[in-house]
Amino acid sequence: MSIKIEFQDWLELNQLYADYASAVDSNDWELWPEFFIEQCTYRLQPRENHERGFPLATLSFSSKGMLKDRVYGIKETLFHDPYYQRHVVGSPVVRQVEADGWRCEANYAVFRTKLSQASTVFNVGRYLDKVVRTPEGLKFASRECIYDSEMIPNSIIYPI
Repeated sequence: MSIKIEFQDWLELNQLYADYASAVDSNDWELWPEFFIEQCTYRLQPRENHERGFPLATLSFSSKGMLKDRVYGIKETLFHDPYYQRHVVGSPVVRQVEADGWRCEANYAVFRTKLSQASTVFNVGRYLDKVVRTPEGLKFASRECIYDSEMIPNSIIYPI
């Protein structure tokens, strides 16, 4: 079943997804929380847990303040081998139109490059999003990153 939305809304949704990928690939971490409303959710969860309705997630944040806390952790407290991320994101598919926004889904692949090493596939899955219009433009009210593999690196530092 095809969902009908205005072309301008579809264009803005695509721009939101492209801007998000560009921001998290730039390592300018202060940009990341600005894609979300104040009372947002962000979850990184294995597909198996998501499909079975289990709440366990690798990362789970329930406000923009928690996202900013994660940014502080990335920059100031977490010790890890530095790496670059590169997101390849499919066009968002609008699954549902709601009074205050859209439920969208998009496939993603994240590649990781550690210094002096070849790039590798880091995380692959799909975004399940609630996008709302705000005075500042489109923002995520919720973003679930549902990754396909049950095997992930021993730590995920940066946002997916």
